[in-house]
Amino acid sequence: MTPAPPDRRDSDRTFYDRIADAYDWLADANERPARRAGVKLLGPKSGEAVLELGFGTGNEVLELAGLVGAGGRVAGIDVSPGMLAVAQRKVAANPPAAKVDLSVCDARELAFPPASFDAAYTSFTLELFAAADIPVVLAGVRRVLKPGGRLGVVSMATPNPGQPDTFLEKTYVWMHRHFPHIVDCRPIDVRGVVEAAGFAVSAVEEMTIWTMPVRAVVGVNLG
Repeated sequence: MTPAPPDRRDSDRTFYDRIADAYDWLADANERPARRAGVKLLGPKSGEAVLELGFGTGNEVLELAGLVGAGGRVAGIDVSPGMLAVAQRKVAANPPAAKVDLSVCDARELAFPPASFDAAYTSFTLELFAAADIPVVLAGVRRVLKPGGRLGVVSMATPNPGQPDTFLEKTYVWMHRHFPHIVDCRPIDVRGVVEAAGFAVSAVEEMTIWTMPVRAVVGVNLG
C-alpha cells in the first residue's frame, strides 16, 4: 500500500517554527509597508472585534489592537507555535488596551461562533494555501464575520490584464513550483478569490515588493 503523503500543515508548521525568531529580519522588513497599507485600507474602528489569520510575529496584532482600543478585541490564529511564542512576547512587552487572544489554529478549521467579528485581516498568508483550500478558508471567514463585516487581504498577486509578468515574478513562480518548502507561496488573483467567496469588493490598492505585484483587497460580507 502506498503511504499517504505528509500533511502540508505539518511541514508548514515545522518550517515557520524554525524561522520564527528570525522572521522579522528575513521577511517582515520587506513586507511591513504592504501589511500596514492593508490594515489602513481595512480601517478597523474603535470598539470592533477583529480576527487576524496568520498573525506571524504579531506586528499587525499590536497595530490592530491599537486601532480598536479598550472597547475592542483582537483574536489571532497561526499554524506555528513558534510564531505564537514570538507574538505573545511582543504583546506582553507592549500590552495594548484592547483584549488580545492568540492561538494555534488551522485557518481551514475556524472554531469561532458565527458572526463573531466585525472585520478580518490576513497578509501574505492566503497564497500559502493550495488553490482548493482558499475557498474553504474564505468560507470560514464569512461564517465568523457579521453581516456587513469586512475582510482585508494582502497577498502576492497575479498581474492585472495586459500587465506582463516580471522576470523576478517568473523566477519566483518557478522556484515555488520546484522548491515549495523554500519558496512557499505564489501569486494569486486576490480580487478574484475574494469575489468568488461571496464578498463585495469595496477597495483595492496596488503595490510592489521587489517589482513583484502585491495587492490589498477589502471585501464586504453581504450575509
